[in-house]
Order: sequence, then C-alpha cells, then structure tokens
Amino acid sequence: MRPHIAVQSILRFAVVLLLALGVAFLAAPGAYAATSVSEVGQALRESPVYVDEAASAELTTADADALAQRIKDADKPVFVAVLPADFAERAGVPEEQLFRALRAQTGITGLYGIQLGDTFDAKADSVVLSEDGVSNVKAGMEGTTTAARLSSFTDLAVDSVRGSAPASWGTASGEDEGASGEALITLGAVAVAGGAGAYALVRRNRAKKAEAERNALAKLAVVVDEDITAFGEELDRLDFHPGEPGATDQMRTDYEHALDAYEQAKSLMAAAERPDDVRAVTQAVEDGRFSLAVLAARREGRELPERRSPCFFDPRHGPSVADVSWAPVGAPQREVPVCAADQARIEDGEDPAVRQVDTEHGRRPYYEAGPVYGPWAGGYYGGILPGLLIGTMLGSMMSSPAYAADADMSAGTGYEGGDQSGADFGSDDFGGGFGGGDFGGGGDFGGGFM
Repeated sequence: MRPHIAVQSILRFAVVLLLALGVAFLAAPGAYAATSVSEVGQALRESPVYVDEAASAELTTADADALAQRIKDADKPVFVAVLPADFAERAGVPEEQLFRALRAQTGITGLYGIQLGDTFDAKADSVVLSEDGVSNVKAGMEGTTTAARLSSFTDLAVDSVRGSAPASWGTASGEDEGASGEALITLGAVAVAGGAGAYALVRRNRAKKAEAERNALAKLAVVVDEDITAFGEELDRLDFHPGEPGATDQMRTDYEHALDAYEQAKSLMAAAERPDDVRAVTQAVEDGRFSLAVLAARREGRELPERRSPCFFDPRHGPSVADVSWAPVGAPQREVPVCAADQARIEDGEDPAVRQVDTEHGRRPYYEAGPVYGPWAGGYYGGILPGLLIGTMLGSMMSSPAYAADADMSAGTGYEGGDQSGADFGSDDFGGGFGGGDFGGGGDFGGGFM
C-alpha cells in the first residue's frame, strides 16, 4: 500500500470515529452533487449552505458563499439546503420525512431551511426556535427570486435563533491533504478524548449563553428604567392626596395599589439576574398604570375603564381603548390594541407613535429589534402577542425567549443550538408534511409546516 493511501485511510477512520463521539472536527465543504440525504448531512456539518448540482440554477456559487459567510459571521446554527424537486424521490425518502432524515444525518441542533425545487420550508429544534418562531421567520421572508428569499430567510433566521454555530464549520479548507503523521496522532488523541471534548463544547456554549444573557439584560435595563421613570412621573402628575376633599376609600386603594406597583417594579428590576426576570417588572408597571387609570376615572366621575392590554405601540401610552386594523411593513393586517391618540393617528392616515429602541442598526420599533425584547413585551401583553406579531422579528418569542432553554433543556438534556446531539432530537420538531410556498410568479410565500 502506498504511504499516501494509508494516510488517507487512517484519516477517514479518525473522522468517522470523531463523528461517532459527537465531536466535530471535519474537513471544509466541497461542491458535489448529492445522491443521498447522508451526503447532504455531511456537507451541512461542514458548511451552513449546501447547493445540489442539480439545483445550481436556483442559487449561484457566489450567492451560496455569501449566505454561508453571513451565517458564520452571525455565529448561529442555521442550515440551508437547495435541492432539486425530485431529490426526495431520488434519495428514497418520502418528502414528509425529509427534514427528519436530514436532521438525523447532521446530528446538530439548529434551524433548517430546505429549498426543494420551487418549494421552501423550514423546521427547527425547539431548543433553537419554537414552532411559532419558525412560522414567523417564514412569514417575514421577502423577495421574488430564490436567492432573494433565501437571503431574507437568513437575515431573519440569524436574528431569531438561539445558540452558536457548530465548531465543525471553523475547519480550514484542505486541512486533510498532506496531513502529517503528527497531525494524525493528534487527531486520534482528540477522538479518544471525545467525551471530554463534548463536555468542553457544552461548557463553551453555556458560557456564551451566560454572556448573551448579561448583554440582553443590560439592553432591557435601559428600556425598563425608561418605563419605570415614566410611571413615576405619571404618579406625580396625578397629584392625588389620600386626605384631599372628596377622596374615597376606593380612590385611596387605587392609589396605594399604584404606589405598591411602582415600588415593586423598582425592587424587581434591581434584583433581576436574567432577561426573563424583566417580565415580572413590566407586569407590575402595567398593573400599576391601570390602577392610575381607574383612579383618574373615579376622580373625574367618568365610567371606569375596561381592563385591557396597554397600547400596542408603546405601553407608556397607558391602557388601550380600542382594537384597530394595522400591519407592519411587509406583513399582513391584524387587530392591535391602541390608545386613543394612536387610534386617531391611524384613522387620520398617520403613523402611530411606536416605541423605538436601540439596536446595532440604529433606533428601530421594539417589535423589529429582535427577540431580546420578548420578556419586556411579554410582561405587558402576555399571551396576546403571538397573533399580534406574525411577520415581525420579535414574533412569538414572548413565551420562549431567545436566550432561554426549552423544557428539554430544563429537564437536563444540556443541548443548545449548534450542539452535537446526534439522533437525540424531538421528532415532532421536524414532523409534518413538506409544503411551503413556491417562488414562482412572485406569489405569496406559503405556510409550510403549520
């Protein structure tokens, strides 16, 4: 046997051993036409974007490279596969099993988007993105060509998913060629120490998650402090004195409730350690602000206000007074609760006064600033948000914040986005029939796995 052939055989064996241990030290991607799901899975373990040769007309090499680089730069576990319409049949896999089969082959937790001929769909491990979150990403996609739609999908995906990119994407191209005996010995040693490597990977991801939570809490603190300050100013403007002429026990109770909510909000925010702790803070502010609205109505002899959600556009506007039809740019119409001032603006054809927050792209509406603001909005609006935010970046993150783990994580599985989980994944996350919208004719982008 020639020396270089022996070296290649040893290297192949070592790589297979590494994969079996769940440690990803793989070669860089190559451009080839897949004939099986396993080959697509192998390619996605090496790079976030795979384009089958038979589907190369849908996405150029330059576009595919640009998407891959964007995903890597964002350090997010997002996978994109562009396959011909007959791929499932050719690979011997029913279309409704395609996502499940591909996820089993990659063995990596993440968000997976598949362009199958003219049809696109996406699925994700729930630890990375909830089912509603996936639906929101798909609903927010724009563009009339495959390249444009996949670019839009990528932008929305990297802003929504949890976790980090798999370590295997960082392997340099051509690393296996001319490998020295010393490198092979090192590779073998890494394979033997696979368990320790997997543990180190989990620790790394947990450290990154903790850092992300600290950064998210710092962002939220700015917005919440603005809300608490605004609430305190409302208390001052009310200028109510419990002993003033005409004050009733009901008025005093309303006022005390508002004061207690103000103090509670400050105390909860001071004690917050994780972003999700902010939810209780904004719940307290919302409760106190409603008490102020009731007190104001009692003092003025008006009918007491109905208990409604705060104004959707900015909770500092106070409780809403009506629901109006409204749509964010590029998304469908929906009914949202609004204050009287924003209701008048919309009826007059003007834009509502939307709450703006700081993002890396400048000041943006809170619902377009990413899932970091999920706990803040969740405390104000609770369960009504999923329907209100379809098609926006924040989407349905209220019940499953981007920095939080799902029930499986809480139960101690330890997997996060980008982790090597092998075949250990929720089959329900990748179940259902393949059926997104097509890109032909510039029509609407269809539903998919609903």
